[in-house]
Amino acid sequence: MIQRDVLLKEFRGESIGEVNATSSADEAFQNQVLRPILKLQNDLLVLSFKNYVSKNKIDFKTKSVEKKLMSIENAVQKDIKYRNALKGMIIGLFTIDEYSTYIKNSSNLNKRMMGMLIERLKSQAQLFDEY
Repeated sequence: MIQRDVLLKEFRGESIGEVNATSSADEAFQNQVLRPILKLQNDLLVLSFKNYVSKNKIDFKTKSVEKKLMSIENAVQKDIKYRNALKGMIIGLFTIDEYSTYIKNSSNLNKRMMGMLIERLKSQAQLFDEY
C-alpha cells in the first residue's frame, strides 16, 4: 500500500493553492488533494460530461450560456448516479491516509469537491457545444 500512496502523490504533483498554519483542515485537504486530482483528471471529467450530454440527449448547442451553466450544475448536483461516478473518479486517486481523512468529514469535503468540479466544467462549457 505504501508504494501505491507514493506513486499517487508523485503522479498528482504538488499542492495547488496556499496551505499554511491558519488553513483549516478542509482547506488544506482541498489544496493538497482535491485540486491536484481535479487538474489531473480534467480531460476524463470533461469527456465524462460530454458523454452525459450525449446519452441524456441534452441539446447544449441551442442553450443560452446561462442555461448551459445551469445544465452543468444540475447534472452534477441532482443526478445522483452521475455524481457518484464523478466522485469515484476523484476518490480513486486518494491515498489510504487521504481516504481515512475523507471519510471522517465526507459531507463537507464532498461539497468542496463537487463545487470545484462544477466550476471547472463551467469554465470549459464551450467544449460541450458540439453536443
